[in-house]
Amino acid sequence: MASATELARRIRSGEVTSRAVVRAHIDHIKTVNPTLNAVVEDRFDDALKEADAADERIAAGEHDLPPLLGVPCTIKEFFAVPGMKQTSGLVSHKNHVATEEATTVTRLRSAGAIPMGTTNVSELGMWMESSNKVYGRTNNAYDSSRIAGGSSGGEGAIVGAGGSPFGLGSDIGGSIRMPAFFNGVFGHKPTGGMVPGTGQVPLSENDALRYLCTGPIARRAEDLMPLLRILAGPDGIDSGSREFELGDPDSVDLSSVTVLDVRGNGFLRVSSALKESQGRVADALAAKGAVVRRLRIDALKRSLEIWSALMQTAADTTFSELLGDGSKIPAGRELLKWGVGKSDHTFPAIALALLEKGVDLMPNRTARFVKMGHELRDELAETIGPNGVLLYPPYTMVAPRHNVPLFPPINWIYTAIFNVAELPVTQVPLGLTEKGLPLGIQVAAAPGNDHLTIAVAQVLEETFGGWVPPQRFFGSSQPRSVEVRELA
Repeated sequence: MASATELARRIRSGEVTSRAVVRAHIDHIKTVNPTLNAVVEDRFDDALKEADAADERIAAGEHDLPPLLGVPCTIKEFFAVPGMKQTSGLVSHKNHVATEEATTVTRLRSAGAIPMGTTNVSELGMWMESSNKVYGRTNNAYDSSRIAGGSSGGEGAIVGAGGSPFGLGSDIGGSIRMPAFFNGVFGHKPTGGMVPGTGQVPLSENDALRYLCTGPIARRAEDLMPLLRILAGPDGIDSGSREFELGDPDSVDLSSVTVLDVRGNGFLRVSSALKESQGRVADALAAKGAVVRRLRIDALKRSLEIWSALMQTAADTTFSELLGDGSKIPAGRELLKWGVGKSDHTFPAIALALLEKGVDLMPNRTARFVKMGHELRDELAETIGPNGVLLYPPYTMVAPRHNVPLFPPINWIYTAIFNVAELPVTQVPLGLTEKGLPLGIQVAAAPGNDHLTIAVAQVLEETFGGWVPPQRFFGSSQPRSVEVRELA
C-alpha cells in the first residue's frame, strides 16, 4: 500500500529488500490479474533479477543511488520496452516485439525503477474501454462489471488494485485521467510538450505532439512530482517537447491560490454524486484558506467540436490509415464483418474510422472550431491565472458498466478538452460511493503550473483519504467511504 517514494526510502535504508518488495507486488498481480486482465505480458523473472542487482548495490554501500532504486512499476503497452510486445491493441501487430526503448521507459529505469510488465490498452488508444482483439477486455479494480477506462485502462486497474505502486500512461483525450478516476487512484496529465512521447505507438503528429501527454498513474499523490521530474524534459527527438521550469508543490501556500469551481460544461449533465463531491472539495479548499469562485465558462459547451477540429487539423495520418498499417481500412465493410464477429477491429475503432469521413466534408465548420479552440485555450489560461486552479468533473458519472459509454459516446470530452488546451491536470480520488465505486475530480492549472495541481492533490488526499484499497482484494481493513448517491 506504500507510495513509490516511501518504498524507495525503505529499500535504500535497508529496512526491506527490493526483492521482497518486487516479489510482494508480483504475487499480488498473480492474485488480482485473472479478475482484471490488466497486465498483458509480464517480465517477472527479469524484474526479480533486477531487484537482486539493486540490493547488491545497496549492500555494497554504493553512494548517489538513483531515486527509485528497486521500486517496481508497470508500463502501458504502447511504450517500447525491449523484448516485450508492442501491439497497440492491433491484431496485425500481435507479433511485434520492441527492440528499442521509449524515452520515458529509459528515464524510469535509469532512476532505478523495475518494470514488472506491460498493461492493456484500447485499440490504437482511441476509446475509453481498454479492450482489443489481441488481449481482450480489462475490468475495473472495484467492480468487474464496470469499465477500467482507456486507453491506459490496464495501468489504472493494476495500480487501483494495488498490484503496482505506479505506472506509465499516456493521454490524448483523458487516457490517464479516466482510468485513474474509474479505478480510484491519482493520475497526472502534464502540460503539453513537457514530457516527450518518443517510443510510443501510436505517436501523434504536428501540434498533436503536445496534445498527447505522457505521465504517471500512482496510488499516492506524493509520487506525482518526483515522477514528473524524472520524465520531463526534451529528448532531442520529439519535436513537440520543450523545457519547463518545474515548481515545488510543497512550497505552495493554499491561501494564495484562487480556486475556480466549474461544475460542468453546460452541455453534458453531470451526476449528483460527482457534483456533490466537487462541492465538498471546494468547501475543503476554502476552509484551508483558498479563495473559491464558482463560475461558468460558456465556450466549454463546444468542447467536442473544438477537440475534434484541433485533432483533425493536426494530423497528417488518419485514424483509418493507422488501423490499416498505412492504407485506409474499408470501414463500412469492417462494420459488416464486425456484425458477424469476423472483424479484427473493435466497434469503437471502426466507428471512428467512419466518423472521419463525415468530418472531412465540413472544412468551414472545422476552421471555425479551430479558431474557437485557440480562443478557449487563451481564455482558460487567463481566467485561471498564474496562482489559480480549476476544479472540473472528470466524467458525467462514476465508472459505468461495460459498453454503457457508447450511449452516448461523447462523455469523455470532460477530460479531452484540456489536452487541446495544453493545460496540466491532476486526477484526484475522493473516496467511494455507497456502492463502493470511486469518486474523483480534475484539478487543472495554467501551462507550466503542474506543481499547483499536484499541491492541491496532496491537500485533497490528506482531507479525503486518497486511494481506498478495493475490499475484494484487501478485505475490510481499509479507510472510510463517502456515502453519496450514485447515478450510473
